[in-house]
Amino acid sequence: MTAPLLSRPAEGTGPEDSARAAGPRQSAQARAARLEGALGDPADPANPFGYAPLLAADRAADRFTAGEELLDELRVFTEFVPVELDGRLDTFENLVAVLRPVFRRDVGLGMGYGAMSWMAASDVWLAGTTRQRTWLADTMLAGGKAAIAQHETPHSNDYVRSQVTARREGATLVLSGAKPLINNLERARALVLFCRTDPAPGSRSHSALLLDPAALPAGSATLLPRHLAVGLRGCRFAGLEFADCPVPADTLLGPLGSGVATALRSFQASRTVISALAVGAVDTVLRTAAGFAESVRSPAASGTGTDADQALSATTGAFVNLLLYDALAVVSLRALQLLPEQTSVFSAALKYLLPKVLTETMYDLSTVLGSGIYSREGTLGIFQKHVRDVPVLSLGHAGSAACQATLVPQLSHLARFSWFREQPAPAALFRPWDPLPTVPPERLALASGRDAVVACLPLLGAGITGADPCTRALAGLVGVLTGELRELRDRVRALDDGGRAPLPTAAGFALADRYALLLAGAAVLGVWHHAGEGGDPFLADAAWAAAALHQVARRLGARVPALPRECEARLRQETRARFGTQHSYDLYNTPLYG
Repeated sequence: MTAPLLSRPAEGTGPEDSARAAGPRQSAQARAARLEGALGDPADPANPFGYAPLLAADRAADRFTAGEELLDELRVFTEFVPVELDGRLDTFENLVAVLRPVFRRDVGLGMGYGAMSWMAASDVWLAGTTRQRTWLADTMLAGGKAAIAQHETPHSNDYVRSQVTARREGATLVLSGAKPLINNLERARALVLFCRTDPAPGSRSHSALLLDPAALPAGSATLLPRHLAVGLRGCRFAGLEFADCPVPADTLLGPLGSGVATALRSFQASRTVISALAVGAVDTVLRTAAGFAESVRSPAASGTGTDADQALSATTGAFVNLLLYDALAVVSLRALQLLPEQTSVFSAALKYLLPKVLTETMYDLSTVLGSGIYSREGTLGIFQKHVRDVPVLSLGHAGSAACQATLVPQLSHLARFSWFREQPAPAALFRPWDPLPTVPPERLALASGRDAVVACLPLLGAGITGADPCTRALAGLVGVLTGELRELRDRVRALDDGGRAPLPTAAGFALADRYALLLAGAAVLGVWHHAGEGGDPFLADAAWAAAALHQVARRLGARVPALPRECEARLRQETRARFGTQHSYDLYNTPLYG
């Protein structure tokens, strides 16, 4: 059975007062801390926002309603609307800072409540008219949700093979076809729809529309049944089928045929933000495993000393992987404001590494829990839920293959004109929480052929001094990665026929893989180098940076000596300290509740 999409979904349960009367603006750090405190101790069975009710909702495949009501009470929906439209969205780093506590608690809550609305809205903030932007801002500031219809499941989510077409008839566009998988569709008060407007292939074949679902004519837009997935069970995915459905031509976002260009620029922000938010969930997975490891170390535990040592080694390795990934995430977030012309490669590399680093790390941590991974209750239950949910973030229109396809065409220009020629990025790029400028979204470029982050490897590496074992190890590893970058440059040049020919597909994908890892390594080096200028003492310690670059070198297949014992000891100490003092495992090292 299908139901017609006839009327607007009911209003949300947000606060009675308008978000426009929110009062004095708090900093993003303060808002994040307030949200963290309001969510409370996740392990407390009496906490309405804790793991017990959250997991019960997941088992029932329902939304975590109590969590959504809390986010409404705290006006989190204002985080998705730009400040010039009376919201709180000023920088992408601040957006991630506020949402990471939500993703630490529940990826489904974060995606269903607001991240999907923001992804839809980002196309409107980028390409919409003043009227469209104002209408959507008013809708979202009233607590309304937005949905985006972009997935193409019959075509591996290749959004430029849309099965929804739009043909012009006078002052209207007539829609036909179906979008089978749309999150939040049932309650969306705004819908961004990607559709084919020209049957000819090419970059001008698709357009984006901003629709009001309640205004769609009865009988010509049908809501299809809900699709239940293994991950994000609380999110409600449904389909929408159009049958000669007329909509006004002024629903177009940008000129006719501009949909692909809008999407490619919007992806740079959405890939980066969603990938950075995944760190919150993996933080919880690591914290769960660290708690289990501490219980093994307990004098009352029945495990052997070897068990305890292996568990601590696994959690320490996961901590290093998380810092490696988050270094690139933070640099990529800040680049959206500081180096917007270069972010196409940064965002694609970050999203590409999500399943390779974060998902693999979670499965590595499952060895610490053993059979406990099958638990669906309490702190161990949240481990399993995050292991199911996080991989879903790496799917969709911006999955691994799409990210590689963004990187490969730019490798030739990078190899010939950027690597070993570029000046290093500004110091502010590597300093979390440093002030950021407000940058017009139109400065996001489809491609630039420049990369100031990788420039850090040879330039910053040359200035590393210090006699302690960790610093010496770091200097040696930077030398290894600089050699790998030089080899990558030479391999690209040998394959592209003087820059005149595209790289062969298989070889190009393999080279893009190596480039993404080197980019992450360069981000680590930049964060470490600039942390020494009054930043976090741990980030200024060479131990974590050496361990992260060691991971990169091993993933690249380079033969490198074992890390000094001092590096492992420092990292083990920090892993246990952050668990004991309840601080996050990411670069921000923020206090947590419970």
